[in-house]
Amino acid sequence: MMINSWFSQIIKFVNGEVSFEPKEKEKEIRKPSNHKEKSLKERYFQWRDERGYKVFRGFYGAISVAVALSIITVLLITVSYLPRYGEFSNPVNNEVTKRYIEKGMEETGAVNIIAGIILDYRAFDTFGESCVLFVASCSVMMLMRKDKKGKPCEELTAYDPKRDLIVKRVAKIIVPFNLMLGIYVVLNGHLSPGGGFSGGAIMGASLILLSSAYGYQNIRKIFSEKVIKIVTFISLSFYAIAKGYSFFTGANHIPSGIPTGTPGNIISSGLILPLNIAVGFIVTMTMYSFYALFTREEI
Repeated sequence: MMINSWFSQIIKFVNGEVSFEPKEKEKEIRKPSNHKEKSLKERYFQWRDERGYKVFRGFYGAISVAVALSIITVLLITVSYLPRYGEFSNPVNNEVTKRYIEKGMEETGAVNIIAGIILDYRAFDTFGESCVLFVASCSVMMLMRKDKKGKPCEELTAYDPKRDLIVKRVAKIIVPFNLMLGIYVVLNGHLSPGGGFSGGAIMGASLILLSSAYGYQNIRKIFSEKVIKIVTFISLSFYAIAKGYSFFTGANHIPSGIPTGTPGNIISSGLILPLNIAVGFIVTMTMYSFYALFTREEI
């Protein structure tokens, strides 16, 4: 029986009815997968959230320690070269101090020796201080500015008291006199105690008092963020160009053409008067911008 079945299979093979080739396996139908390879940006953000912050903190701490140790080393080396305290050979009065006192009025035209020092002999130091104020003001503006939709970056609960009639009346009387005093202190800084820093502080305080009494909306119509930036930038630019020219001509022994004027007159002391005005504007704008930003989150 088995032989008959084999024989029948051979006959079918000869006739082409049977094939001994292996059957093709049915291909498995793969189901679509939701898995998607992450992009480089997505992997970066994932690494930042999981490990990046820890790595940054460790790196930041190491750099901070290195910078601090470098500064400490430089300061210690500098101090090691200073003369010992109380040594007999130490100069009682430095020759620079003597020059300031004896030649200050003649060379600067300023009756106030302090104004001559900070705005003539050491004008670059004062310029650096003014730049610090400008950078601080810009930094606060960037940190607390509003986004494109007009929403503040951080919601702060600002204290907004009711505008009292008595406060308004008192501010209306005091503010003009304070502004006049600030202008007087700035313009007479080379003749009497005062100058751009103290006069600018008085004028800035006057604007803060006016804003507290009448509301920031009224002051904002005049002292907007754009106005503050423009005034501060122009003042710093004038300071840098004027003193850069003065130091260049002085270092190369070239006549600057800037007269010192008659000591005691309001229009005298060369560049000290206009520099006092520039510093006064910078201090005023910085004080008011800080107040406006920290109270209402805007200028």
